[in-house]
Parts: sequence; structure tokens; C-alpha cells
Amino acid sequence: MNNYNSPFNQVKTFFNQNNIIVKLIKINIAVWLVINAFNIILYLYGDRGTNIFVTWLAVPASIDTLIIRPWTLFTYMFLHEEIMHIFMNMLMLYFGGVLFMQFLDARKLLNTYIFGGLTGSLFYVIAFNIFPIFHNVIPFSIALGASASVLAIIVAVATYAPEFSVPLILIGNVKLKYIAIVFVLLDLTSIKGDNPGGHIAHLGGAFYGFLMAYNIRHSLFKVPNFNFDKIFTRKPKMKYTKTEQPKRPLSDDEYNRIKAEKQKVIDAILDKISKKGYDSLSKEEKEILFKSSNRG
Repeated sequence: MNNYNSPFNQVKTFFNQNNIIVKLIKINIAVWLVINAFNIILYLYGDRGTNIFVTWLAVPASIDTLIIRPWTLFTYMFLHEEIMHIFMNMLMLYFGGVLFMQFLDARKLLNTYIFGGLTGSLFYVIAFNIFPIFHNVIPFSIALGASASVLAIIVAVATYAPEFSVPLILIGNVKLKYIAIVFVLLDLTSIKGDNPGGHIAHLGGAFYGFLMAYNIRHSLFKVPNFNFDKIFTRKPKMKYTKTEQPKRPLSDDEYNRIKAEKQKVIDAILDKISKKGYDSLSKEEKEILFKSSNRG
């Protein structure tokens, strides 16, 4: 019996890929495994208190605590405790990440994950310190999870290609803009529930995702080019044979001209998708879009 297409082999093949989506999922899973291994040790020793890793990695609502733990604005977006929490977040990260990479590159995806998460944590901290309803729980409240980062990615791609449709089980083809609207509305209406901080953070991530993608499409303002991917990517060593000759480096003007010409082609393809859908593209246009999505 051929087990090549077994679920185990499919999962193995997925995690052997060297792309930014897989790397982000691996980091989240690794942190989750460490957190839960430590929880088991605490349980066996009869200590059912708060895991010290959670205490020092989750972002607190208290500004006084945040001042002495500023790294939590970043670390919380890789932190999960419950298995269903990380499962749903990683599933949505994969779903949103694959869609994102069809239109934009890996560097933008990583930047969206990080800055979407940072914006989410700031929304959470600011809201809890502004609105009176939260004042009594500020000393005890913390936020953790990748949800704000994930929603930033989903809203970003929905803003960039709102008319692009994806097939959903039991529903059929749904445009990305409607999926994003539903997610945002669910978070807005859930603020009065059991996890207001989480839903406020989600809205912060969504806000960043919308702003980032809208700016790319309309060039409202120039954004600094942060190379977070250097942290996640090992630079390959360059090898030259005796017959190889180094290429003449491009001047800034030549590079910018070539880049602008390529971007014009991509923009024309994206406009076509927005108006007529992905299926209207020719084979050559799909190939150009695919190659551009794998840059960075």
C-alpha cells in the first residue's frame, strides 16, 4: 500500500518547506510545547500557579508592569496555552498566509504579522487604560496569542484583493472582503463577552492590516523597509566556479526603473483580478503573479 499521500506524510512535507508561513507556525508550536512541558512539571510538583513563562511573555494591561516587561509587546504574539487556541490560530495563519503570498511577498507577510501583532497589543493596553469598565481588572489582565497578527494578514489580503473569491465548506465561493468584514464584526460584537482584551487586540491587528494594504495599493505614504526576514532566514553561502564571472551591479536608477516596470505589470494583473476575478487571468499572467508572490 502506498502511504505517500497519507496525512502523516502530508504534514511532514508541509513542515519541510522553507517558507515564512511554515517558519512562523514552527515558532508558535515550539513555544507552545515549551509552555505546556513546563506546565506539566509544575502540575507534577503540585504547583498550579501561573506559568512563569506566561507571566513574562504575555503582554500586561498594566502600564506599570509593561514598563518593566516591554518585550511582551512582541513575545505575546507567539504565545499560546490551550491546544484549540493554537490550532485555530495556526489554521487561520496558514489560510491567510497562502492567500497573502498569492499577491504579496514573504517580507510583507512577516512585517504584517509582527506589526499587526504590535498594533493589536497597543490597542489592548490603551483601551484597558482608557475605558472605565476595565479599570478594576488592569492589574490582573494579560493578552496572549497570534490572533491579532493573523487577522492583520487576512484583512490585509482582503483589502489588497477584495474581489478575490475562495471556496468555503457548506457555503461556496465567498469574496475576501466579506470574510474580513465578518471577522471584524464578530470581534466588535464580542467585546462585551468573556475576552474583551483579545477582541480589542484583534481589531488592532485588523486596523494595521487594512492600513498597510490600502497604502500599498494607493501609495499614501512611504513606509520604512524593515528586514525582519533576516532574523528568520539563514543567508546561503555563495559559491563561484572558475568559469563564473561576477555580474555588473545595477545602478540605483537602473534598479528602480526595472522595479517600477515590474510593479506596473503586477498592478495591472491585480486590477484585473479585482474587476474580473482570478480565473480571468491568462496562463502567462498567472505565472507572473506566482513568481512575484515568491519574492522576498
